[in-house]
Order: sequence, then C-alpha cells, then structure tokens
Amino acid sequence: MSSVADGVAAAALALGPAAAITSAYLQQRGLRPYAEASALLLADTGADGREFLLTPTATQAWQAMKAAAAGEGITLVLESAFRSVARQVEILQAKLAAGQALADVLRLVAPPGYSEHHTGCAVDIGTPGSLALQEEFETTTAFEWLQANAAGHGFVMSFPRGNAQGYSYEPWHWCFQGPTAV
Repeated sequence: MSSVADGVAAAALALGPAAAITSAYLQQRGLRPYAEASALLLADTGADGREFLLTPTATQAWQAMKAAAAGEGITLVLESAFRSVARQVEILQAKLAAGQALADVLRLVAPPGYSEHHTGCAVDIGTPGSLALQEEFETTTAFEWLQANAAGHGFVMSFPRGNAQGYSYEPWHWCFQGPTAV
C-alpha cells in the first residue's frame, strides 16, 4: 500500500460495514495515523522462537535497554513489536468474531492504520512470572525499572491511566521516541 490512507481504506473494507470506523470517531478520539515502517531488523526472539521486528534505531535502543535491565537483575521480554496494518485488521476481526462490541475492542486495540506498532518503534513488554498484556504488569519490578529508566533509552509509556486517546491503561506498551524522550 502506498499510504496510510490506503491502509485504512483497505482495513475498513476487510472489517466490513459492521465495523465502520468513521473519520469523526478517529478525530473525536484524537487518533493519528501511522505509516508502516519500511526498514525493519530482528530486535529479539521470544522463547517460543517468535521473531520481533523493529526499526534499526528502535532495535538498538531496545537491545541496550534490555541489557541495562539485565545488568540490574531485571528481565524484560518482548510480547509484541512491529505489527502491519493487515495484522491489525486480523486482530480486530478476531475480536469482533468472538462477539466483542466494536466500542469495547477499540478501547483495547487501535484501529488499523492508527497503531504505534505500525511504526516499528512500539513494544509490548513483559517479564517472567507476570501475565502478558495485563494490568498486573504494573506491580512488577520490571515495570518499576522501566518507569525509572526507559526514558533514558528513548522509550515512553504511551497509554497511562486517563490517556487522551481513550485507550485502556497499558503499562506494558512503550514506544521509542528517541534519545531525548523524557
């Protein structure tokens, strides 16, 4: 696809009319479109062999942050990284097919074309002993470490409690913004 608009249009067609996400809705939520990253590197491999891709700069920052945490006895693992618009469509389709209401799904999952994961800079982080992608992550030493150290590696937590975009609180979701992020 040649642009974010093309990706969003294709996603809307794939989701079908029952899942119409209007431009008014996107504007009301203050959501912004994200283009898919074109240059990606292997940033990490999960214990199950799953490969996680990020942009070259985000890959370097993730690996440095993971190593710094490990040096302090903290284990950070990737649960998710780059995600294509097509994959975002699949995620929404699965949730809708499971009977979840679109409004509920969109509090948890970005509309296709509007996910930071498309940029190749967003990561969902976990740690052993904590359920993946669950709010309980905020009770871990890994989350405490991230709060104190992630900004120094260029990562910011995208969706704190009460975030302006209306997403549920996601203590596991961090996005690389560059070395000057605070």
